[in-house]
Amino acid sequence: MTTQFKESIETALHNPNLTGALGRFSEAYRIGRAKAYEGIDFEAVRDQIAEIKCSASANFEALAEQFKAQAEGRGAKVFRTSDPAQVKQYILDLAKDRGVQRVVKSKSMASEEIHLNKALEQAGIEVDETDLGEWIIQLAHQTPSHMVMPAIHMTKEEVAEVFSQEVEEGQAPDIPKLVKFARAKLRPKFLAADMGITGANIAVAETGSLVIVTNEGNARLVSTLPRIHVAIVGIEKLVALVKDIEPILTALPRSATGQLLTSYVSILSGQVPNPDGSPKELHIILMDNHRSDMAKDPMFKEALQCIRCATCLNVCPVFRLVGGHVFGKTYTGGIGTILTAWFDELKKADDIQGLCIQCGSCVPLCPGKIDIPGLILELRRRLVVEKGQSLAMKAIFGVVNNRRLFHSMLRMASVTQKPFKQGRFIRHLPLFLSDMTDFRSLPAVAAVPFRDQVKSIVQPKGGEKVAFYAGCLIDFCYPETGESLVKILNKAGIEVVFPDDQTCCGAPARYNGAYEVAAQNARDNIKALLAEDVTHVVSACPTCTVALKHDFIETFKSLGVTDAMEAARTLSAKTIDFSSLVKQLVDAGRLTFKEGEALEKVTYHDSCHLKRTLKASDEPRELLKEAGHEIAEMYECDTCCGMAGSYSLKLPEISAPILERKLKHIKETGVSKVVMDCPGCVMQIRGGLDKDGATIQTTHTAELLAERFL
Repeated sequence: MTTQFKESIETALHNPNLTGALGRFSEAYRIGRAKAYEGIDFEAVRDQIAEIKCSASANFEALAEQFKAQAEGRGAKVFRTSDPAQVKQYILDLAKDRGVQRVVKSKSMASEEIHLNKALEQAGIEVDETDLGEWIIQLAHQTPSHMVMPAIHMTKEEVAEVFSQEVEEGQAPDIPKLVKFARAKLRPKFLAADMGITGANIAVAETGSLVIVTNEGNARLVSTLPRIHVAIVGIEKLVALVKDIEPILTALPRSATGQLLTSYVSILSGQVPNPDGSPKELHIILMDNHRSDMAKDPMFKEALQCIRCATCLNVCPVFRLVGGHVFGKTYTGGIGTILTAWFDELKKADDIQGLCIQCGSCVPLCPGKIDIPGLILELRRRLVVEKGQSLAMKAIFGVVNNRRLFHSMLRMASVTQKPFKQGRFIRHLPLFLSDMTDFRSLPAVAAVPFRDQVKSIVQPKGGEKVAFYAGCLIDFCYPETGESLVKILNKAGIEVVFPDDQTCCGAPARYNGAYEVAAQNARDNIKALLAEDVTHVVSACPTCTVALKHDFIETFKSLGVTDAMEAARTLSAKTIDFSSLVKQLVDAGRLTFKEGEALEKVTYHDSCHLKRTLKASDEPRELLKEAGHEIAEMYECDTCCGMAGSYSLKLPEISAPILERKLKHIKETGVSKVVMDCPGCVMQIRGGLDKDGATIQTTHTAELLAERFL
């Protein structure tokens, strides 16, 4: 990341107005959204939207031609172009020919995308945004920070100051009064405008209709009062049929703002009369700007299913901290990163793609069923292909891909760490390494790794065998977790084998775009883990489990690797996370809990990959309850702790406040122990609690359950 970009992150993080506004909104949003979807089958709605939008993107040319024919048959003029410069020129030529001096605009991300306002102003045309948020940031000489709420980053005091400086002095920071003031100042602009410019939320090919939704009614005034109406519509807004409107309008307000329906839904079909009875000019510009190229890409065509609801921004733990002026360009947040790479250029997304923490919070809530984190990983891969790996990345992954060297260095670290080790922690590191221990203590490397300890464990022989994939943290930092897993499975009569040739799961390389490195890790682990006939491959690390079960296959797909695919699928079918396997064994009667002992109350932290990718959130809770524990659920139990592997090392300034929020919620439960299924989360939360001086214990589910079975 560039120095300038890092500085912008620091500036955002130290802006209490920004973080406060976004934090309050994100909390309220979750409640409002959940309430708005009560009685609605969200999965069915998003299935419909994904199907509608996917079908449309596969038929852009035919739909665009049908839309053009229908709209022009109703008196509109339709202009199609792939070039943003031609969009601006068309509007400038139209304005010059019709003597346009004043333009009013309703909210339009497409016009922001092509920087239309600047072009109009340079031509001497007065341009006024009429959406309240857009007008505020126009007056403040800023860009939108959110796709739905462009001025969410500003306080009422800041808005009052902008109004006082740019419009009329003496405005007080009173929201109703500020809204009334804005309405009074904007109304004459609607009446005086020669041209109104809007976007559109949906464009229906069947009838040539535009669907525009707003909460303020300004789009109706913009499209009705001026004698000329220009609508700029990205071709991704095209749908085939009128009936396709319904599922999109069901999801859009609920997902965007937690409303059942937006205040104003306008469906415009062709030319209508002006207030004086003369025919209104309606010009519809269908803009491509690489959208059709995107539709042809087998991976990124999925991103065209976006309905611009901004859910991915609203639930993103990183966006909540830094806002859209850091996390995005014209389009912000996770989806904005992807759109920037296509509508602008790949290298423009270089810095912002690194902000995605890969927690997956956006995936289950996206109405378009877009795997935003997965597409951002693909961006990273393509960026690495385009510009190559940095020298630091080459050096690190060169070591990781050499299993013997990597493991030798970890063993050596158990010796060289002694000057910094305090008990089980490293609390301070010197010089340029000091950032690593600023906000959390690090785990000390174990004197004896699990791979050595497991050899001395006496296990049942001659029965079922399960291979254990430990991952680096359990193997070299938390061998006690591995011992607990072996102990539990042994009680079910299962022998746990530990293939010595297993190595890094490749997640660090994959998450940094180094797919070739990840592919080699995958090959090495597939060979090691399938060398012996086992019923399952179990891991007590969700990130590693996801790698074995999903990522190896996806990495090979991205690289066009075919020779290892069958083995990767075999491994995937055998792979299971620890809690799910133990729950199956309990349900089958192969493991029985001790009874009659009341155990301490605990709280549970859902690891991102376990809940959202592996869909296992009930299993660990049910095991803890059956073992005798009462669970005090923490607020935002499934929100990322900020670890995310190497993310916490690359962006500690973001990882730290995410962790701080998590620790706050843990403490608020009043428990003495927090439990989780991920060693990475253990590292982050245990280290944070130690640095904080808190007495709350952090433990892996396996360790807590190990003594609870007969």
